[in-house]
This record gives sequence, structure tokens and C-alpha cells, in this order.
Amino acid sequence: MSQSPDARSLMSASSQLNLVEVDSIDDKEFDIPQVDTPPTLESILSELEDEDEPFVLEDTCVVNTDNMDAHSCDTSSLASSDSGDPAYLKRKRRTVDLNATVHGSVLRHSLLKGISAQIVSAADKVDAGLPTAITVSGVIVVGTSHGLALVFETNQALRLCLGTKTTGAEFGAVSALSINHDCSRLLCGFAKGQITMWDLANGKLLRTITDAHPPGTAVLHVKFTDDPTLAVCNDSGGSVFELAFRRVMGMRSCDSRCLFSGSKGEVCCVEPLRAPPDFRDHPITHYSLLAMASLTKILVIGLKPTLKVWMTFPYSKSDPSSVPQLSWQFVPVQKAVNPILAFCKGDTVHFLLVKKEETGTIHVIKQRQLHLSCDIISLSWINSRTLVLVDSHEKLQVVDRPSQDVLETLDLEQVQLVYNSRHFKSLATGGNVSQALALVGEKACYQSVSSYAGQIIYLGTKSAHIMALRNWRERIDCFLKQEHFVEALSLAWSFHEGTAKAVVGLYGDPLKRKAVVSDKMVEILFQFAEFALKKCPEQGKIQVMEQHFQDVVPVLVDYSLLLQRADLLFNQLYSRLMENMVAKGVFLESLESYIIADRLGHMTTPIMRDLLAHYHGNGLLDSLERCIVHLDVTSLDIHQVVQVCWENQLYDAMIYVFNSGMNDYITPMEKLFAVIGPTLREGRSLTDEDVVMGNKLLVYISCCLAGRAYPRGNIPEDLVVQVKHQVFEFLIRLHSADSSEEEEVFPFIHTLLHFDTREFLNVLAMTFEDFKNDKQALEYQQRIVDILLQVMVDNPDFTPSQVGGLFTFLARQLAKPDNTLFVNRKLFDQVLEFLCCPDDDSRHTERQQVLLELLQVGGVVQFNEGRLLTLAEKAKFYQICEFLYEKKHLYDRIIDCYLKDPLRKLEIFSYIDSLLSMPGYSSEEKQTVKNKVLQNIQELVTLDPSKSADLVVFHFTEEVQQIISELQDDQLLFGFLSCLLEPRESYSILPLERDLHELLLDLLCRFSPHQLLSFLHTSQHYRLEEAIQVTEKYRCNEARAFLLEKKGDVQGAFVVLLETLKEKLCLLTAESDRGDGGQDGGQDEEESTLTSVKDSLNDILAFCHRSCQNLSQEQRESLWFPLLDTMMASQKQVKGLKAKRISEVLKELTMKVLNCMSSFISLPAIIQQILQDPVYGKGKLAEIQGLILGMLDTFNYEQTLLETTTSLLNHDLHWSLAHLRAAVTRGVHPRQDYCNICLQHYKRRQDSAEEIIVFSCGHLYHLQCLQQKDCGWGAASEVQQWWRCYKCSFSHGGMGGASTKPTRGRCTSLAQTHVTTVHHDTGAAAHRKKVFVETTLDLQQEQSWDQIRCLYRGPSRLSILSELSHCHSNEKTGFLIPAQPGTESFQLKLSPPPLLEE
Repeated sequence: MSQSPDARSLMSASSQLNLVEVDSIDDKEFDIPQVDTPPTLESILSELEDEDEPFVLEDTCVVNTDNMDAHSCDTSSLASSDSGDPAYLKRKRRTVDLNATVHGSVLRHSLLKGISAQIVSAADKVDAGLPTAITVSGVIVVGTSHGLALVFETNQALRLCLGTKTTGAEFGAVSALSINHDCSRLLCGFAKGQITMWDLANGKLLRTITDAHPPGTAVLHVKFTDDPTLAVCNDSGGSVFELAFRRVMGMRSCDSRCLFSGSKGEVCCVEPLRAPPDFRDHPITHYSLLAMASLTKILVIGLKPTLKVWMTFPYSKSDPSSVPQLSWQFVPVQKAVNPILAFCKGDTVHFLLVKKEETGTIHVIKQRQLHLSCDIISLSWINSRTLVLVDSHEKLQVVDRPSQDVLETLDLEQVQLVYNSRHFKSLATGGNVSQALALVGEKACYQSVSSYAGQIIYLGTKSAHIMALRNWRERIDCFLKQEHFVEALSLAWSFHEGTAKAVVGLYGDPLKRKAVVSDKMVEILFQFAEFALKKCPEQGKIQVMEQHFQDVVPVLVDYSLLLQRADLLFNQLYSRLMENMVAKGVFLESLESYIIADRLGHMTTPIMRDLLAHYHGNGLLDSLERCIVHLDVTSLDIHQVVQVCWENQLYDAMIYVFNSGMNDYITPMEKLFAVIGPTLREGRSLTDEDVVMGNKLLVYISCCLAGRAYPRGNIPEDLVVQVKHQVFEFLIRLHSADSSEEEEVFPFIHTLLHFDTREFLNVLAMTFEDFKNDKQALEYQQRIVDILLQVMVDNPDFTPSQVGGLFTFLARQLAKPDNTLFVNRKLFDQVLEFLCCPDDDSRHTERQQVLLELLQVGGVVQFNEGRLLTLAEKAKFYQICEFLYEKKHLYDRIIDCYLKDPLRKLEIFSYIDSLLSMPGYSSEEKQTVKNKVLQNIQELVTLDPSKSADLVVFHFTEEVQQIISELQDDQLLFGFLSCLLEPRESYSILPLERDLHELLLDLLCRFSPHQLLSFLHTSQHYRLEEAIQVTEKYRCNEARAFLLEKKGDVQGAFVVLLETLKEKLCLLTAESDRGDGGQDGGQDEEESTLTSVKDSLNDILAFCHRSCQNLSQEQRESLWFPLLDTMMASQKQVKGLKAKRISEVLKELTMKVLNCMSSFISLPAIIQQILQDPVYGKGKLAEIQGLILGMLDTFNYEQTLLETTTSLLNHDLHWSLAHLRAAVTRGVHPRQDYCNICLQHYKRRQDSAEEIIVFSCGHLYHLQCLQQKDCGWGAASEVQQWWRCYKCSFSHGGMGGASTKPTRGRCTSLAQTHVTTVHHDTGAAAHRKKVFVETTLDLQQEQSWDQIRCLYRGPSRLSILSELSHCHSNEKTGFLIPAQPGTESFQLKLSPPPLLEE
């Protein structure tokens, strides 16, 4: 039988440990404090197990996160797209590389067909039973449920069948298997507790061990250690035993020793440290370390030379059904190899590094833990950096430990994993295990997973499966088979850069590795190109073809350049892609981004030619220009490029070619001047393209003069000075090369000045900064300045702004300390005359601004200040005057400047305020300014009364009277005073404030009477008598009535208001006499008069309501009856065409007065007053029918309201009393039958009668006990004493005396029931009878009862409701009834009836 690939992989033990990666691990992860004194075994066994212990090492190993290795901090990739991993989202957040690493298929999953077939066959043909356990070493052994062990060779051939069905019936199923290190012995553990040892060479049974552990427990684990004479076993009782094999005189025996008793905590997993062949001599092996996992903690003990506990480690909180897992692996750390124990229970994997110190102690160091979002049921190392986990959903995850990335996820559902639940529940021996262990056993699959030499075997119910890491070529080929070329290249690049995880098969130094991977990548690139050409759609839209190649070609270019294989790109790949025109175009266009990023500087001539032709042919001129300026000029055909650039106006590219290719910096300038020069000379307006060109020229000149290359880089150092001189020589040329007779002198400077004077001068200013020691350059500087003056001064072509800009530039240069320029001072005077010409009104603001800027940069040095001031005043340059006055500290003159300047007039207020507020001015200067302000106060107030008032409040409070006397115009004074006296946040007291307010009151009466009332309401600074006189003088009746009411003259105020009402009623009746009702104007006038009558009536009604509260009945009648008379008298004066409508309105208003009166005047008095009136008294009953009926309706409404309210109150009263009665007569049920003070039975003595008290809270007391504890209140002489529950009252430790007032609660009972227990001598001894003595109300209940009675006897509820309605709507008129005394603070609360405590 030929060996399968799976068998061959089993045999290759050389992949056990890859030591090539020793150098790639950083040392810092493991520099953590050491364990000083490990605990003893006795201390572990005797301590109480607590699942809530914190997750820390008992030996205080502190994890220092600063010392983590590089792998714990590097940028990790996301899980691969095909792994479907949700866990990385829940792990600690890490920075994610946008170019996420592709992991591909990391694991090779193969079915062991031979073994699987024979497992099924054995079950069917020889009744071997179902598989229960598997282990792998040099051979593969499968245990079955009928007690057989099937031994297979690595080629999957069955070598031995150990055991018989007879022993299987006696021992039960095989529950655990273990092979020793040289593959000569096999240990089998059984479900009924027996252990057998077999010789794998000949299949001979060597030992049957029946007394190694307590009977009646199944063997969960049996494991050989590195010592062939020593093994450990773990049973379903949770105990761990050491098995020592002896052979004396040919007799084989086995000694058993208990390492851990299940009574102290059940162990469900054991794992001895077994060294691979290469590390058999490792010093740690002398200790024969054993890891044990109980349900609450991990222990690491040493079996040699003596039994010793080296570490104990509690779990963090986890699900009780989670299965503990242990797994050892030798890992290269700090250029040494030491074992790491991985363990978990739930979703977190912890790592402990174990190493031997020189002192002979074992040092245990905690490493960074791994968090996953799943419940782990299997944990195995597949190499020193990679773990394979299985979760409770049978999903397998491959995890890279240093980066904590999940590399791949597989579904093991098809494996149908075998679980060891029957053995954990010990069903074969009667199920005598703890519930906790049985719960863990539900997901236990320890015996179904076995790892060896880089492979892991999983046992299914009908099959066996093997997992191994694919080598790097195989992982790439997996992508290639699926035609995923981009992912294949990404994965290959990660191998090339050393960032890939779980790499197998790459050996040697980094350079050699890179070379091997690079060759593979070149091969893939060719395959990808062929694939793209082959799969290209032959027909269809050109966009589809372009999209097809855009997904391919940039990838080819990118990886070719990453591999630094431009030859491959331009020779083989390009020549292949040229066959397809679309591919060729996409290729050439994709080069742009790499050229611009400077990743591709040099290209072959044919490709450069094709690039030019393609970009030019397709109109991609901007892209072409960007490419040219980034390419090495030696790869360009200069003649062809210059021709293309000139034809298509690619000036940046042209400049770059001339500068870099020919060291010619002047020719591009000449060409650019030729473009914009004619347009500027002819005076035509510039197009947008011309403006761009001119700006480009300025930037180019600036770069050349500054030593920088255009558009990027720097001019070679040896050419910088030469280029600068060449540019200056070019600029100061008298004529251009192809000049005509009409051309002006210095055409280039002319052109630049006309294009943008300010920017050209800025370029020169930046250049002049560098002229320090260069004598030649200083000469050029002076020459250029002379030319500028010659060209611009006295030239009408230049605006004042341009000329001013030149002299501002010159003034800045002259102001420098190291200035060497010479400028004739007469020129400055000439410019001053030009700018200050008073006859020229054009560009006034511009000329002033230019001159101001010139002065600010130091131009004053060049001018005579006196002459300058004279010229500025003539030209009305007030900002210039201000600048000069500021220098001379003439601040009062500056105020004149502001007042004269129409543009800045309103800024004067902020200037004055800042000057008077700032500390930098002397008191004399401030006084001068104050005097100036007072002189011009009339103008300032006219300008802005509000800001003037602000100034006065803050700076001129003493001068208020003077200011008011200077304001002649009353209207102006009114505006000023209104602003001055309005309320402010920061209030300052003004002198004679009372007089000012009365003056303003007078002005308000004249100019704004509608604001008068609001002023009187807000102001408190006027005198009442004077104010009344002023309002009387100007006949402001509403204001006068307000003042009289405020004074307390109710009658006077009423008379004034009534007079106003009469005047308006007269107007209304007068209008009714006119016959102009048909006209719109007359109708509007009538409506406004009616509105004013209603407003006036509302005012007087509101006044009467306010006043009547404190008046006698007679005084009230003196207010209401004149008002009623006035309203009724007005009705008989109504005549004319509109009499009917106006009469109805007046009757309605009269009815309103009557309704309001009824709250204060008795109805008989009102009716008598009406009948006495001639309007109603002489007529028939029909005339007063409306009034009488209205009053009767009011009475009916009031009567109904009263009856309803009374009914509701009676209902509430009945409800309250019924519930109170029910509460106080309810029986009380005591909670206990003993006194809560003395704790004795309530009937302490059989032969005596004793009174007891029971509270509604359920507590029971003897009367004597309560008296001793002083729990009563009320005078001692009272017949009835009140009690409170001792336990409830004093439950918080407070000691209350007899005077303590009871609070309503469960401690003060609704009914305190006194019960007397009477002993009857004639009756039976146990016969007792409870007699209710009395039922009483406590103090609080009596108060409540009194309150209810008082309420019932109290004032009319109708009056209370009416009063409340009045309070909420003062402006709304209706039936208003005087409030009863003592109800001012009454609040109506409508709520559902209270729930009594049951």
C-alpha cells in the first residue's frame, strides 16, 4: 500500500519545532518579576477553593505591559476574508493597516480514509464498537467502546488489534490512551477504572492495573511522562495519581501515589510536560513537570526530584460548563527555548512561561492573554507561534499567538467529533460523580484530539481527520487555483516582507527568502497577465474592456515596482500587453500615479514615445505635463517634448525641459512674455488663461531669484548665482529681442508692472532680503529701483494705488538698518503732491489708503510733516490727519477728523470711549478730549442718541445738566433722555435724577403719550404730586388715573377714568347722528371709536375690581352706580341711522357692567337702581326683560354650581368617614405570640390576668413592658394613655422619651387594641379568652377628623372656586365673589382618594 500524503506528513517529525524563528522574537515580552517562593502542595490542598478569586498569580507576578514584545504592539491584519472570524472585533482594539494582510488557507484538512474505513469496518464486522479515543505518535491508536485498541501504521495499515471483547465487557469502553516517547508502550484507561499496558512491538499485554485509584471511578486521562517508568492518571472522582512501573526479577508491578485528592477540588485535565526529541536534555525535564486543571484553578507541580508545587493560578469567572484546557509547547524566547503552558476555561487563553533559574528554582512568568468570543473546548499548539482552537459550536480557529490574529476559521461539523461525556459522568460505574464534573463533561472531547509533530488528528464517530499547516507555496497555489491572483500576490508579498503568519517552508536568511518569494511572484505576474488577456471580453463596450484591464494592469505595475523589476515591467509584461490596444492604453495611463509619486523616474525610449503619443492623442494633457516634470530628463526626446508642450501650452513641462535638459532659464521667460505682453501693451482685458500665465511667470521669476527650480526641486548649487544674474539682466533689458519701433523701454518690467504691480514688487522684496554680501546683486538692486522710478513716476498709465505701492515698497527698503539703496527725496515730495492733489476727486479713498500705508511703513522720514498735514487737510485725507495728530498727541483734533469724515463718523463713539477708558493717556489729554466732546455734544446726540447716552453715563455723569442745557431742540432732548434713563445692567447714579425723570415725563406727554404708562410702571424716580400735575396739564387721563390710584385717591382716579369713558361715549353717539354709515371711511372710524370705548370700559372695570377689595358697601356703590348710570344714559342719546346697532353694543356693554357688579353689589340694590332709571323705569316690562332674564340666568347657574359642589363634598366626607371607621374597627393580627420587648410568651403566667397591646404593624407587647420602656405619651393623670410601637419607633437606635411626638407610620397604629387575657379557675388550664376593652383614635386621627369637620363648616366652596378662577384670569371678567377671610393661601388640590394601608 503506497503511502498517502497524510501518512507522509505524519512521518515527517522534523517539523516539530522551527528554531529558525528564534532571532525574530523580541526579548522584552518576558522581562517580568520572578516568583520568589512557590507554594507547597500541602498549602494548595488545604486551602478553600473559591471561584470568585481575582485573576492574578498567587505569587504576585506583576504583568508589565511596557515590556511586551514587538509582536504584541505591531499593526496586525484583519482576519482573512474567507475565515469568517467575528472574534477580532471583540478583542483589544489595535491599529489596522488599510492594506489588510490576506492569510489565505492556512490549514490543510485531510480525511484519513484508510483509518476511517477500518474503524467503520471493525464496528460492523467484529463488533468493535464506536471509536472513543485516539492518540498519535509513531503510530496511530484508536480506542473503541467495546474495549479494543486498534493500532495503525503511519501508512494507515492496521498493525495490531489489542484486547478482546471479553475484557471489553469486563473493563468497559477505552476512555484514555497514551504512547510513550519511543513508541514502545501503550497505556489504555477504561470506563470501569482499569488500566492496561501493551507492548506495541508484539501486541503483548504487559500489565493490568486495577488498584491504582479508588474503585467505581472511570479513567479520564492516563499520560506517560518523559520517564518511561512514570505515568499519571486522572479519574472521574477528580483525583490525580502517579503510576510508577517496576520490574523486579521478571515480575512487573505498579506503585500508585495520590498527587491530588478530588475531595479538595476535582481535577478534570492533566498534562505532563513532554520534551520533543531535540530537547530531551533540556534542564527543565529533570523536574518532570505536570500541569493539572481543576474546576477552579491551575496547578503546576514537579514530580522530581521530590513532589513540589511550583505555581497555582485561579481562573477568572467563567461559565461552570466551560471545559478547562491545558497544552505545553517549547517556544524560542530570548535566544533560548523554554516551555509555555497555554490554558483556558471559557473564552480567554492564558500563557505561562516556565523556566529554570541558575539557583535551581522554577520561575513562572505570566504572558499576554488572548481573548476570543467563543467557549473553547479544545486547545492545541501546532507550532511554536500558532494555536488551533475548537469552540463549542465545533468551529476550528487558527490563531497566531504573537499578533493574536485569527488566521482561519473552519467548520468541523462534518467530522462529527466524539465527546467523552459518558466517562465524565462515569455511567459505566453507576454515575457516582459530582454535578459540577458532569456539567463540564457535556462538552469534554479531550480523547478525540491528539497533536504530534506539527499535525493534529481529530476523531469523529466514523472517521479520523488530520490538520497540518500548509507550506507557503501551497497557500499561494490555493489562491491561484481559484484564479484569485490579487490575493495570491498580496499573500506572496507578505511572505516577501516577513509579515505573514504561520509560515512553513521558508528557510535561510532574509535575503535568500526574499529571492525565493520574488521568483514566485514574477511567475504569478506572468500568469496574471496571460489570464487577463485570455479572459478579456472580445466583444462589447469599450468601457467593459477598460474596466477589466483596470482591475489587472495597476496590480502588475505595482508589484513589479515593489519588486524593483522595472525591466520585467517594460520588457516582458509591456510587450505582452501591447497586443491589446485597450490593455496598452490602461497600462500607459496607470503609470501616471507612480511617476508623480517618484516611484518611476526613468523609462525606456519606446515607452516614453508611446506615453507621449497616447496622452497627446487622448487629450490627457494635464496628466502628460505632470508626468514630464517628474521624469528623468535623459529619458525624454527633448525636441519632441518641447514641440508638444509649445503646441499645447504645457508651460510647466516646457520650463522643466529647458531648465533641466539645457540649463536654459531665460528662453521660457521670453516665451511667456510673448504670450501676455501684447495683450497688456494694447490695453485689452486679460482672459483667465492670461492671468494664470502671468501668475506662472511671476512664480517662475521668484523661484529663479530664490534658487529654487520650477515647478519642483532646487536649482543646482553651482548655477544659483549665475541664474539670478541672468534673470536680472533679462529684466533690465532696454528692448526685447524682436522689438518694434513702437516698443517702450524696459518692456519686461513694464509688462510685469501692468500685470500685477503689488505682486511683482513683493517678488523683488523677497529677493532683496537675500542681498547681503553680493556686490553684483546690490548693483542690480539699485538699477532695478532706478528703472521702476523712471517708468512709474509721472506716468499717467499707472494708478495712484500702483505708484503708492512702489513708494511703500521703497519706504520699507529704506527703513531697513542695512539699507544700501539711494532714492532722491524730491521724488517722494513729487509723489506726495500727486496723491494729495485736491482738484482730483477720483479715487479719493484709494489715494488716502495708499498714502496711509506709505506713512505706516516709515514714509514720514521722507516727508516734511507740516507740509504733509497741510496737504492732507486740503485733500480731506482725515485718516492721514488722524495719523499725524496721534503722533503729536493732539487727540481733540482727531475728534474733528472723525466728525468731518463721512465714512467714519459713527466710529467716533468707540474712539472716545476707548481713549477715556484706556490707562495710557494723561489726565490733561483726557480733559482736553472731554471739553471737545462737550463742545460738539449737539452734533453727537444728533448722530446717535443711544451711543451718546452711553458715553454720558460712563464718562460725563457730572456734566449732565450742562449737556441738557446745550440741547436746544426738545425733540432731540426727548430722544437723548429716553436713552439716558432707560434701565441698564450696570446702573450708575446720575445727579438730580428725580428732576431728569420728571423732565422726561413732561416730554413723553408731549411727544409720545402711548409710552407714558409703561414709563410710569418701570420708573420709581418721579414725585407723585408733580407727575399728577404734569399729566393733568397735558390731559393724559389714563396716566393721571394710574398716578391717583397709586397715591390712594380711588375716587379721584375713578372720576378721571369715568370722564374719559364719557368723552368716548359722546364721540360714539355723535357719530351715530351722522348719516355716513354707507361709506367705508365712516365705518372704519365708527369701529375705532367702538374699540376705544370698549378699551376704556375694560380699564375702568379692572380698576373697580382692584379697588373694591378694600372698600365698604357704600363706597363700592359710589363706584359702580355712576358707571352704570353713565352706560345707561348713553343709550338714550343714541339716534340716527345707526342707532339700532350702536344701541345693541351699548346694551351688551351695560350687561357686562351688571355681571361684574353682581360680585360686589347685592342683586336687589342693582334692580332698584335700574328701575329708578328713567330709561327703564318709565317704559314697559319688555324693555328691561333682557336685563332681568340675564340676572335670573346668572342666579340659576350659581345655584346649580352650589348644589353640585355641596353634593361632591358630602360624598367625599362620607367616603372619608366610612374608611376611617373601617380602619379603626378592623381586627389586628399579631406576627408572633411573644412580647417584642421581653421576648417571653404573651401569657407568661397561667394563674394571672395580664393586659397586652397589639399594634397594626403586627408587633405585640405586655403593657408593663411598654410602661417600663416609656413608650406612651399624654399626661399620666389621663385615664387613656397613648402608645407607640417600641420596635418600629426605636429600630434605628434612637431613644425617644415620653414627650416624643408620634409620626404617622406603621409604628403608630390606626387602632391600638388593648387585650386583657383572663384566667378562669373553673375552666380548663389552657382555656384563655380575649376581651376587647376599647377602640380609640390616636392624636393624629383626631386632628384629621377636626380638619374634615372644619372644612365642612367652612365658607362656600363656590366662593373659593370663583376666587381661584379670578386669580388665574385677572383680565377676564365674570361673576366675582369676595373671598372669605382666612382663605388667601388656600390651594385647590384635586387628587384621587388615598389608598389606605391594608
